[in-house]
Parts: sequence; C-alpha cells; structure tokens
Amino acid sequence: MEKSTRQSNHGQRSFPKCHCGGQRDEAIHLEIKPADLPGISWLALIDSKRPFLMKTRFVTLFVLLLLPLAASLAAKTSDGRAKLVIIAGKPSHPPRMHEFNAGTQLLAKCLAQGAPQLKVEVVLNGWPKDESVFEGADAIVFYMDGGGKHEAVLEGGARLMKIQSWVTRGVGIGAMHYGVEVVANQAGEEFKSWIGGYYENAFSCNPIWEPSFTDFPKHAVTRGVKPFQIKDEWYFNMRFADKFSAEKASESAGVKFTPILVAKPSDAVRDGPYVAPKGPYPHIQAAKGKPEAMMWVVERLDGGRGMGFTGGHFHDNWANDNFRKVVLNTLVWLAKADVPANGIESKVTPADLEANLDPKNQPKKK
Repeated sequence: MEKSTRQSNHGQRSFPKCHCGGQRDEAIHLEIKPADLPGISWLALIDSKRPFLMKTRFVTLFVLLLLPLAASLAAKTSDGRAKLVIIAGKPSHPPRMHEFNAGTQLLAKCLAQGAPQLKVEVVLNGWPKDESVFEGADAIVFYMDGGGKHEAVLEGGARLMKIQSWVTRGVGIGAMHYGVEVVANQAGEEFKSWIGGYYENAFSCNPIWEPSFTDFPKHAVTRGVKPFQIKDEWYFNMRFADKFSAEKASESAGVKFTPILVAKPSDAVRDGPYVAPKGPYPHIQAAKGKPEAMMWVVERLDGGRGMGFTGGHFHDNWANDNFRKVVLNTLVWLAKADVPANGIESKVTPADLEANLDPKNQPKKK
C-alpha cells in the first residue's frame, strides 16, 4: 500500500465526555487494478444569485448543446481508473463511536477486496491541506461530524464553491452519518442539490434504535443485500428536496431519487428520547406509521450521483455483512464503477475492527 502524508487544516474539536488525541494526518492510496469504465460528466448552470446552487431552468437544452464537450471533461485518473476519495473526520465521541479514521480505512480495505476497478484514497482527520488528492476524483464522500462546523462549510464558503465546481463536472458526492447534517442557511440548499437532502436540527431526529430492513428497491446499490436488522443512531425525517420522500422513488426537475434503506420507526422510537436534543418533537410523533429513509441515492442533472447514509455511529456495525455491503455497493456506484450482480464481497475480522482506532479515554463510570 502506497502512502503519502497530508496535513489537516484545522485543530481538533472538543466534545463533551470525550478526550481524544493521537491524530494521524495522512492520505492512504490503495492502488487497485484498472477497469476502463466509461463515464460522462455533465455541465450545469449556476444561479447568479446563489453561486452554490444549480439553476434548473434551461439546463436540459444547455446540456444537449454541450454534450461533446461534457464527455471530454469526465473525471478519471490518467490510466482510466475510477477514483473514490473518502474524507474521514477528526476523532469525536467515546471509543468505538464516530471512529471515522478507522471506519474509512476499513471500508477502503473492503473495497480493495471486492472492487478492483477502483482507486481509493482515504484522507484522515478532516479536509486535507494538500488538495491535490481531489484531482481526477469521480466521487468524494464525507464521513465525519457535521453541523455548523461541517468540514464542507468552513473557509467562509470557499469549500462549498469548490464542491460545487466538482458537481458541475459530474463528480459524485456522498455523506455518511453526522456528515449528512448541515445548518440550513449554511448549506441546506446545496446538500439538497448535491445529494437530495440533509439532516436539519430540530426537524430531523437522531434516536438510537434497531430498524429491520426487509425490502429493497431494484437498484445497483442493493445487489446481493439481504434483509438485516441492526442497532445504530439512525437519523430520520430528513429535509429532502421537494417531492422526495421515503415512500417511493421519484423524479423532480430531472433528478432521480431512490430511497434505499427504509423502515417504519415504532411509536416508542418517535416518542423519544433522541440523542440530542432529547425531544420528543411533536411533528415526529404526529407522523406515527410513516416510513422513513435512512439511506438514499440520487442521479443528478449534471450526470453525477449523490448518496446519504445516516447510520455509521457504532464502529462494530461494520462487521455486519449486509450493513457493510449496501454501503460498499453505494460507494462503488457513486464513482460510476460497476457493481457486480452479487454486490461487493468482503470479509471483516475481529482484528480488522481493532485496527486504526483513535486513542480515546474510556468514559467515566457513573
């Protein structure tokens, strides 16, 4: 495995009940066998009043006129391989929770086993100081803490503009767990445009519960995935773009939305408590019996793809074959690489789960 060192721009955030240290600042390059997979990047118009948002008006005509140019802008490595970049957030929370650095390295190892068509690069401890890692990326995924200090919104909006430039080239964008949360007036519209929706504080909620996922849509990301049930901090009631919901696949303004992991929270789950704030929220309680999407994908007008996944709080959940497979499938699909008929096969050992954990103090016993 080839490695290069990349420094993170910002210091470690502090969280209650968590004292973290021993950060590693590096990007890991997994050199994997090539597969010459075609991909087309579409161009989109930008609204002059809001520079981060795609203007849907006249986009179809614009794309058709620029089709020859769009094909030449496809984001591929020099030797034709699909490239996926996963950005891991800084350490937070008690041990075995929010293990972003360990989790991303584990996912990269699994992709090396089951997705030989990908070049995977993992960036540890937040946004890289050396941004050359993004060059030629077909998909970029954020697995990190979010909210008002989400890595995507820092630098006074400069990063949002950078991400929008990727999106206009058809780069896939993904967000996992806390990484799906942004502040509405900071990046809410951007996330709806890029990945179809986001977690909005006091509108969405974050209970720890154990949904059962039994029915899956016919889609590349569900190949080989069997029904499973697992406890996690599954966020729900996302702030989706207009006309999108957990109830069915749909299309709006040319964007295709597909809910992937869908379940109905029990009345007790809706009644709380949630993790933070503890709630309950009356609008969540009033929606009893409504299905909720904990994972979804979109196909955007620019030709790129998006994904949101609200699980991933507990590190040990990566040992569950189906939990892991649906995420691996989606990462591969996001980069416009081929997902095999039985999905991405991988194995995780107990030793794999112990590898690369951030040094964290054990929580004090009450």
